[in-house]
Amino acid sequence: MARAQQPCESPETRTIRQDFGYSRTSHAGGAAGELGGLVTPAGEPAYCAKEISTKTFGDPLTASGRFLCAKGAFHILLGFFNSGTVNEWRTPNSISLRLQGRGDFFYAYVEYCTARWRAGGDNPGGFATVRDPETGRLQFKGFASGKPHQWSLRYDPNGNGGTGSITVTMDDETAICHLDARHRADGATFNRFGLLNVVKSADGGGGVWLDDMTINGEKESFDRDPHWDEFQNRRTYMTQNVRPRFDFGYCATHHAGGQKAGEMGGLVFRGDGRYTNLMAFYGDRLEPLTLAKPLKASGKVALRRGVTDSDVLLGFFHAEHSLDSGWSDGIGTPPDFLGVSIGGPSREGFMFCPSYRLHNTERKTAERGPYILPNRTPHDWTLEYTPAADGNGSITVTLDGQPASLPLPREHQTTGAHFNRFGLITTHTDGNGQHIYFDDLTYTWTQAE
Repeated sequence: MARAQQPCESPETRTIRQDFGYSRTSHAGGAAGELGGLVTPAGEPAYCAKEISTKTFGDPLTASGRFLCAKGAFHILLGFFNSGTVNEWRTPNSISLRLQGRGDFFYAYVEYCTARWRAGGDNPGGFATVRDPETGRLQFKGFASGKPHQWSLRYDPNGNGGTGSITVTMDDETAICHLDARHRADGATFNRFGLLNVVKSADGGGGVWLDDMTINGEKESFDRDPHWDEFQNRRTYMTQNVRPRFDFGYCATHHAGGQKAGEMGGLVFRGDGRYTNLMAFYGDRLEPLTLAKPLKASGKVALRRGVTDSDVLLGFFHAEHSLDSGWSDGIGTPPDFLGVSIGGPSREGFMFCPSYRLHNTERKTAERGPYILPNRTPHDWTLEYTPAADGNGSITVTLDGQPASLPLPREHQTTGAHFNRFGLITTHTDGNGQHIYFDDLTYTWTQAE
């Protein structure tokens, strides 16, 4: 395998400090005693939460109280979740209010995620909203930081005709989020309610404090320590999970289920085509290949962690052409690429889809593919490209025998592409990362007669 093309200025490791839980303070108002403190987004989870009897999408859920968010930047989740499945954002098995600080104000988003990592949220449902100028998403208008707010969260399993609805109030504003019927069918289980950091990569933390809460009808006044369940919420440590600190290539690990220890993978962030030092690859050198003859690959894969807005590309590419983004991040898939895209929109979770982008053409990725869950399970996969004969060519992938195909029109085959590597390459549109591993690889390395 060739060495990964690393960025010239990889982000430095960062210090993460978590310091939240029960406190004898009264930032949120009322008598001394509350829950909160410094909560920092990171790739490593931290929470302080009340243990509840296990609930599902079939059960009503309620919570309410008062909170204060400190001025500055922060990013936290307040809601119901499952302590056994917290390993990324959006975290599976969750119904939550996501709070994101922007200095003197903060935004609030209503979100949920199923047991199969498919997420929804931000359905306006008729309340007054604004559109975030940065993301284009509908959300609450901003709320003032540094002052207390009354809030409530209610999940009705019979809402929206039986698919389920989440209603959140903040002071005199109300938001309603309806569950997608397909998501309701995925199911979810919840065994905690409380504060959880947004688990994606290192970022700036901020303060939040909660008081006078009621959870599923049980009051929590915090006049004394409730001894809620705590996980990594009082510690300071160094992390290498800093976006986009690439850390992939050969590993002596054994995650993908290969015959022996040793595999390819690691932490793969999306790249950014606007900067030559923010793209990377790790691939075996091949004799020059084209679209004139078939291409094949197969092996094993395990997705151990996947964050929303992340995509990993595996396949045939070109060591020079595929890094030529034209100084743009407008098209995610590199030119001269043919292979598999592992990712998808948050409403679909993570899929294993055929994908290609030829020389100077738009990218093409199948809208659907077999689902691959970031639950560490090893899978068998295949990739096969068949050139056009009388009709179109095609790219077909399988994951544990489940197929997905993408046509490659004859005119695109005529446009052509050149490949001299097989392996992992970053996208040209930046985003979050995945911990993913591959083993027992076989692939076309020559098309000589």
